[in-house]
Amino acid sequence: MKTAIVGCGKVGHIHAAALVSLEESQFVGVCDADAGRAAAFAAQYGAQPFTDVRTMVSATGTQALMVCTPHPQHAPNTVDAVECGAHVLIEKPMAASLEDCDRMLAAARAAGKTLGIVSQRRFYEPVVRMKRAIEEGRIGRPALGMMTMLSWRDEAYYRSDPWRGTWAGEGGGVLVNQSPHQLDILRWLMGDVEEVTGYWANVNHPSIEVEDTAVAALRFRGGGLASVVTSVSQRPGIYTKVHVHGSSGASVGVQTDGGSTFIAGMSGIQEPPVNDIWTIPGEEGKLAEWQAEDRARFASMDPIAHYHGLQIRDFLQALEEGRAPLVTGEEGRAVTEIFTAIYRAQETGRPVRLPL
Repeated sequence: MKTAIVGCGKVGHIHAAALVSLEESQFVGVCDADAGRAAAFAAQYGAQPFTDVRTMVSATGTQALMVCTPHPQHAPNTVDAVECGAHVLIEKPMAASLEDCDRMLAAARAAGKTLGIVSQRRFYEPVVRMKRAIEEGRIGRPALGMMTMLSWRDEAYYRSDPWRGTWAGEGGGVLVNQSPHQLDILRWLMGDVEEVTGYWANVNHPSIEVEDTAVAALRFRGGGLASVVTSVSQRPGIYTKVHVHGSSGASVGVQTDGGSTFIAGMSGIQEPPVNDIWTIPGEEGKLAEWQAEDRARFASMDPIAHYHGLQIRDFLQALEEGRAPLVTGEEGRAVTEIFTAIYRAQETGRPVRLPL
């Protein structure tokens, strides 16, 4: 399938490396507003450079486009691509606003094209184990979820791109940029959210406009409850975890990140993702075995490239097979809806009912 990228920044290189290695992909084009950067990127990966998405899709016959631009450019690039005939896989978050999400979804439906959202941590083996256990009813009904991110971003990170840390350029802070992966996993495991209340603050990043910390309480349509504590104010970073406790009393959990979460093009994954809680009767003894397996796998590969590659392959195979990708555009909108509700809860001082 002919593939291309728009956005030749840090995360674009991760996608390009996958697209030139996957047998499902023929990498044909790269697009960036900076013509010089597009040319250098294209030369590195053996593709054609462009500065306009519509021109690129039409000229190369692109069938699947990876959108790797800053968040505010996701919607216009996606709309241009689907209207010219390409399916689109969008880096997280889908968008910083629900209006942009709905614009993309409407354009894709009108064009008969598929949207997918990058959430590669869904492909982590410990997360897959949790999903399987919940689907098979081995913890009863998901009753209590907990998402905890205690991470760190320094001044150099926010200075690395001019759009970072601003409402206009990023649309928000830790909720919009660092939290979507775990919010997606929490919702994937617990179900649709019905009501949200929450608060945000800037604890120790005075040079940025947006929040570095947020807390929230979520109520789900299935009756479950969850807490969200997310922050990039803990130097040098502690951990990020998602736990689900079931109505049977059994619990399952994953530490998706140890220390600070990785930064595309700036740092690697510091510790392997592992199941850190597993109390399903008769399965408690498997935890050490799984942790050993997952640590060995992590040490044997480049985990950033591997898990992005798994998601990109799933997206391309979904298009070939005529099925939905693992993470759909609608699910991307659901994550934007959650963090939008947290912002609104602080503004209004009241719980916010979903859907928005």
